[in-house]
Amino acid sequence: MTKLSVNINKIAVVRNSRGGNLPDVVRAATDIERFGADGITVHPRPDARHIRYDDVRNLARVLTTEFNIEGNPIPDFVALVLEVRPAQVTLVPDAPDAITSNAGWNTVAHREFLTGIAARFRERGIRVSIFVDPVPEMVAGAKACGADRVELYTEAYAREYAADPAAAIAPYLAAAEEARRQGLGLNAGHDLSLENLRYFVGRIPGTDEVSIGHALICDALYYGLENTVQLYKRELK
Repeated sequence: MTKLSVNINKIAVVRNSRGGNLPDVVRAATDIERFGADGITVHPRPDARHIRYDDVRNLARVLTTEFNIEGNPIPDFVALVLEVRPAQVTLVPDAPDAITSNAGWNTVAHREFLTGIAARFRERGIRVSIFVDPVPEMVAGAKACGADRVELYTEAYAREYAADPAAAIAPYLAAAEEARRQGLGLNAGHDLSLENLRYFVGRIPGTDEVSIGHALICDALYYGLENTVQLYKRELK
């Protein structure tokens, strides 16, 4: 079954809006694990507008499921990941002022840079996933960079799903097939939700992991956090 990694950035946004430690992101993460999630994802950014570097360190001390740290591999981020040594690092080319991730890597143009970064992480036993658009050439390029997995950027799929699910998923089927040819693991993330998740993993059953944050935390406002985690898990069966 495809694993569910819950991105807890939005919980940190609420905390940071008032200062203090409510809600407690560490408690939320351990509760999410207890409710059945297979992992926790965080995406610390340089401006610390949600998850902070100290949050990452505190989470690493207590999490018992897979810890996935994603972000742009600037020097401070690289140092943090090498210090914490999560199960997985996901390399994302987001600009410092980006509201959220909005593109995958050009793994051909940035091959030399990504190869060096991936090697440093893999030497420490950290699985490397590279965030890419659903383009077979970029998937193959990730393999050439030394990645273990790719994470397909699913914003376009989510945007187009309601109008035409088959057309929306077509580029992802091609990218997933290329990942299989290259021997890469396959993750997916961005705007996946209760509305579109089942169709995605049903058409691409080899998906190893989905990373879901915004939609899941929004749903939790209506359904409760424990119930929401279980609702998403059901969609993955």
